[in-house]
Amino acid sequence: MKKLRYLSVLALLFCSAMCYAQNSVLKFNSDKKFKIVQFTDVHWIAGNPASDIAGERMNEVLDAEKPDLVIYTGDLVFGPPAREGFLKALEPVLKRNLPFAVTFGNHDDEQGMTREQLLELMKSLPGNLSTTTPGVSGVTNYILPIKTSDGKKDDVVLYFFDSHSYTSIEELKHYAWINLDQIQWYADNSDRFTAANSGTPLTSLAFFHIPLPEYNEACADVNSKFVGYRGEAACAPKINSGLFAAMRSKGDILGTFVGHDHINDYLVNWRSIALCYGRYTGGGTVYNNIPGGNGARIIELTEGERSFRTWIRIAGGQTFNHITYPEDFK
Repeated sequence: MKKLRYLSVLALLFCSAMCYAQNSVLKFNSDKKFKIVQFTDVHWIAGNPASDIAGERMNEVLDAEKPDLVIYTGDLVFGPPAREGFLKALEPVLKRNLPFAVTFGNHDDEQGMTREQLLELMKSLPGNLSTTTPGVSGVTNYILPIKTSDGKKDDVVLYFFDSHSYTSIEELKHYAWINLDQIQWYADNSDRFTAANSGTPLTSLAFFHIPLPEYNEACADVNSKFVGYRGEAACAPKINSGLFAAMRSKGDILGTFVGHDHINDYLVNWRSIALCYGRYTGGGTVYNNIPGGNGARIIELTEGERSFRTWIRIAGGQTFNHITYPEDFK
């Protein structure tokens, strides 16, 4: 039975590859809108029925929202075999021929395949936009611009960072941090996009798995405003490597979107950047006691506007925490 399930996934991929012409150019629709669905922490274990609710929820969300892009912010797979689990986590987007992008979490490469091997697997799939930048620490560091509806110029930039897994420094045994060369890579590209836009920073969003230390700093400030559920402290690195400071200095990043902490789904406004969590998407393979159950964060952009709308969608068509950023925080 398990073999039949695996073969059905392969058959689906073959069919999708035959029917889908991969297009790496993202652009706003004729109505000037662009919608992103963020799935995070799917934690799929192949053959484990506790994973099935993750598939059910992803299918429900995609049918309701009909996004232009799906982004997975890490921890897609949580048990071997990695290949089968990874394909199952991606199956809802593959069968709909949707473009998708992935940034790895701390568990993805613990199931028998390296980050590099998983990326090669993704590169063989229709709709994949995930790639890598040689010479930069980690694997899933890349950029996806969104062009205007007429396709003539870049309007929004999406940055993807590999937030790594665990530090090797004994006295700091904890989660790793985004490295200095990654921050420099971001800063150089930010400058490039700004220069091409006549000196005005392009509206940008950043996606990675492990939250920055600023998530805790923001929530500790009684004057900061946040919307959503905070069920645990952010499991952030113990070292602040300066990515937030670089983003604030460049003036382009409007929001960061992470996962990792399964009972958080809030957005907090901090120093004019929205620090956002996705909504835990996985099933019952790991702790997941967030009120209302699993779901997704939705992000909607409007061409030419330095803002975004966002909300959470869970089971049964329920949506809540509708926010327009930054307008709702002024």
